[in-house]
Amino acid sequence: MNLSTRDLRAFLALVEQRSFTRAARQCHLSQSAFSSLIKAIEDTLGYRLFDRDTRNVELTPQGELLETSVRRVVGDFDAMIADFQGHAMLHKGRVSVAALPSLASGWLPGVFAEFRQRYPAIELALADVLSAPCLELVRSGRADFALASSHTNAEDLDTQLLCNDRFHLVCHRSHPLATQRKIGVRDLAAAPFIHLARSHSVRLQLERAFHPYPMQTAMEVEQLATVTAMIAAGMGITVVPALTLYEFQRPELVSRPINVEGLVRKISLVKRRGASLPMAAQELYDLMLLRRPKDVHRKE
Repeated sequence: MNLSTRDLRAFLALVEQRSFTRAARQCHLSQSAFSSLIKAIEDTLGYRLFDRDTRNVELTPQGELLETSVRRVVGDFDAMIADFQGHAMLHKGRVSVAALPSLASGWLPGVFAEFRQRYPAIELALADVLSAPCLELVRSGRADFALASSHTNAEDLDTQLLCNDRFHLVCHRSHPLATQRKIGVRDLAAAPFIHLARSHSVRLQLERAFHPYPMQTAMEVEQLATVTAMIAAGMGITVVPALTLYEFQRPELVSRPINVEGLVRKISLVKRRGASLPMAAQELYDLMLLRRPKDVHRKE
């Protein structure tokens, strides 16, 4: 038994119009073709669905029984098509992104605002977490993609380089390094550092780049805002990626680019390998590539 949605719509047209002529016109068929279609439906089901004479068309009891089910099936089918088209035309949907906190509060809001202006009906969800949790959210499917500092070649993930984020010294303007002409690793390692905790990829990257020089840790904290306050109080210096410098915009602080071999934070867009992104997520992914930060390295 094989009834198409075309058959079901023809049945409903005759139910509503109570006329083969009007129902055929509604279905864009000739009256003879429409009559043949209704007969084929009745033959397929094995029951007469309409009583008809020269003036009237009425549902039989079997037809009345069928009407309720047909309306439900056609309604569900129309809702499915409308839902798909809504997502395809970006009139509805949801995008979930995981991003490093420094990007989530710095560069990303402008991109989100532009996307929201283009597609106001798309819901945006953001998890502002460190790189390792970002990747786990992608792996588990709880995030469509992530903005992470990832040096991994994981077999289950695809990475697209977004930008190279170069590092800057941040110190109090009264600190000797604020005016020193050339700054090397030895100079930086000799100064007391206000460090981010080891859970941050930046901390581990600094330690690798400074080796074999040990770094003097004056304090270890979790938040960039705390690092800023401690440096402003003269407690030490720090070295951070350029995309975090918005956190250090205080008149008493100075930032200067440094050039240490291997010290660059690669920011990547990360998604599950071999998995297509939902349409709305792909649009946001492409917009991020279009609005990618330039490789940042301010000149002195």
